[in-house]
Amino acid sequence: MARILIAGGGIGGLATALSVSRQGHQVVVLESRDSFTELGAGIQLAPNAFHALDQLGVGDAVRERAVHIDELRFMDGTTGEKVASMPLTADYRERFGNPYVVVHRIDLYAPLLEACRASEAIELRTGATLERYTQNSSGVTAHLASGEEVHGAALIGADGINSFVRRQMIGDGFPKVSGHTIYRSVIPMERVPEDLRWNTVTLWAGPKWHFVHYPIGGGRYLNLAATRDDAATEAVIGAPAEKEHVLQEFPELGDIPRRLLGLGEDWRSWVLCDRDPVETWTDGRVVLIGDAAHPMLQYAAQGACQALEDAVVLGDLIGTDEADFGQRFEKFNGERRERTGATQLLAREMGRQLYHPAGEAAGERNAMLAALSPAELYDKVEWLHGAKLGGPAVDGEGR
Repeated sequence: MARILIAGGGIGGLATALSVSRQGHQVVVLESRDSFTELGAGIQLAPNAFHALDQLGVGDAVRERAVHIDELRFMDGTTGEKVASMPLTADYRERFGNPYVVVHRIDLYAPLLEACRASEAIELRTGATLERYTQNSSGVTAHLASGEEVHGAALIGADGINSFVRRQMIGDGFPKVSGHTIYRSVIPMERVPEDLRWNTVTLWAGPKWHFVHYPIGGGRYLNLAATRDDAATEAVIGAPAEKEHVLQEFPELGDIPRRLLGLGEDWRSWVLCDRDPVETWTDGRVVLIGDAAHPMLQYAAQGACQALEDAVVLGDLIGTDEADFGQRFEKFNGERRERTGATQLLAREMGRQLYHPAGEAAGERNAMLAALSPAELYDKVEWLHGAKLGGPAVDGEGR
């Protein structure tokens, strides 16, 4: 069996560690931070994510921590009109074989981390910042910022949108700034009026903005995320934002969404970024996965889902022996690039055409969505939510 290096200990990196180790390989996860943790707030997981999580043996643990949502609800943010909804209960779950849930990011991350820590085949290292790699016919060397060199048979770059592995492999510069700023807040549910405690993912769409909210933390908290198309030109990561500034950015909000937005405290802001799809994420014994390979905007709610799919597919293709990693990585690249590239472009298009139109274009969007039945909405998301990739599921012991 081989010793395989993974750069990055986020959701994608840990999922890949589990997937590769269940093939019998030894795995070393190199995390640049001082601890294994996950930052951020709420995250949506469609059925395709749970199919992958079940392959990794942690699906039930995530289900137990999740809020099982009843409905995706699309609202006109200025008039308060309910435009369309996609029920997520019995018919949806029967069709796609799994629920649609929302979780705090740590409630997805923690089961992955616990499973990695329980595995004798996975070594987790912190403070291990990869600066570059070299390779030859027998293996790969990860050169760390500390000066240490770590050797393995292959290297998987799961180090996010600003990936050092991608920088060396593809060299396509900084991520593309979307021009959209998102403001996030998480508040205790007890502060939310009872008439607004909806078990839904609700999106209020307005001219050059949208506002999403849903429960997380087993229903103990409400996740608020408000996005403004403000032509921002520089990346921002988690900068504090004054409450009054956030409220002023969304002056057209109707009464109910304004009540909800006004509940937010301790706001932080990000300027959203992604990258253009690329054809190749491999370099011999080195491959990219997740945000390092195909970072996408949040609008399709598929970033984590696609990283989990990557992990399962890559583990299956690596197999149980030490055959040609380059060939297997190329096959992985070929199997995943069309699907992930389409999802990247869909997320961009949703931001432009679905969430942010104004005037006549907004009216046309509302009419189009309102005309769709639940079954027709299921048809439209079938290619994303219905994907079942990878082999048979494993139990909680990784078997």
